[in-house]
Amino acid sequence: MDQKFEALKRNIRQQIISSIDYSKDISDEEMYELVDQKLSENLRHAFISVEDRKRLRMQVFNSIRKLDILQQLVDDPGVTEIMVNGTDNIFIERNGALSRFNGKFESREKLEDVVQQIVASCNRVVNQSQPIVDARLSNGSRVNIVLDPVALNGPIITIRRFPDKPIDIGRLIGLDSISPYLCDYLRILVKAGYNIFISGGTGSGKTTFLNALSDFIPKDLRVLTIEDSAELQIMGVPNLVRLEARNANVEGCEPITIRDLIKSSLRMRPDWVIVGEVRGGECVDMLQAMNTGHMSMSTGHANSAYDMLYRLETMSLMGMGELPLAAVRGQIAAGIDIIVHLGRLRDRSRKVLEICEVEKELDISGKIKLNPLFRFCEDTGNKGERIKGEWKKVGELKNTEKLVAAGLTIPAKEK
Repeated sequence: MDQKFEALKRNIRQQIISSIDYSKDISDEEMYELVDQKLSENLRHAFISVEDRKRLRMQVFNSIRKLDILQQLVDDPGVTEIMVNGTDNIFIERNGALSRFNGKFESREKLEDVVQQIVASCNRVVNQSQPIVDARLSNGSRVNIVLDPVALNGPIITIRRFPDKPIDIGRLIGLDSISPYLCDYLRILVKAGYNIFISGGTGSGKTTFLNALSDFIPKDLRVLTIEDSAELQIMGVPNLVRLEARNANVEGCEPITIRDLIKSSLRMRPDWVIVGEVRGGECVDMLQAMNTGHMSMSTGHANSAYDMLYRLETMSLMGMGELPLAAVRGQIAAGIDIIVHLGRLRDRSRKVLEICEVEKELDISGKIKLNPLFRFCEDTGNKGERIKGEWKKVGELKNTEKLVAAGLTIPAKEK
């Protein structure tokens, strides 16, 4: 039945493509009418259930106007990750578990058509001379594409699907990713204007947490977001400016990098500058923003809060290699106030694992010092599938100048 179904789908799709008048724009409604017409012609003497007919109608439409077999996965709110490894191997992540999807592209050409449709929708370019690109879908999902000759079994598409409704801090509390007290603690720090950097590994929830944390920013301030591919879903801020980097394209447009956007943003009178993620030399410009009176948040990949410091040093040297290491460390210590480290645990839950203060004075050896404030401690007697534990306070905030200037105080004890 599946082979007959696929053959019927290909046949109807080809008939529709052959009958389309390309001299005019065709709306989705008109395309559905064409699909229904060809379905009636081809199924006049064939027995097919109502459900299969509906499925065939949708799949034919998706193969022409949407992302073919990927569209049903993109539309499924339960799917958080889609991994396409060539035409035949498609994997999905649902509820934190990976599984193989029972579907494939009919040809390499069709998969390549879907790739070009994705990148064209956000004014990006990908080809053999420029085989790697980051893009996004209309629903905000993040897309990474790698073509041959880099991807030997490509094209490779990785889609990170974000929730239709942004996950707020209340939802994170409900998921036991953070405690109510830590939520109140971070809310005070954000209101006081502390520069916060969020670290963690891949899939640890950095972007989600940054989005939730940004909800603590007072709504009467001017907020600028800077991203490689727009992912943040900041709500309720009237004075919001969203900036997105641009790659070079075949039309001769020059690339606009994260560094360019950060430099430009400082002339836009921002109160808060939120950089989606720093991966390279733009770290220098982010630190410059933090050290010139602009309140900032950002994220980066690291295995711990201490590792994040070393990565920040490396990225800063990449951006301005002639600076001595001592000067770089001084910029980091002066610019970043708090590091929040996230992790994805063995039960696939995501939690705040550590909150540290970056001390303003370097140690005797010239290294940056961290003052751990909170740490997640797992219950030693826990034998269940779900990890249980608590966030323990391990230190006191030393740099309280911003709190005093804002007239705020840290909650004295956990509620």
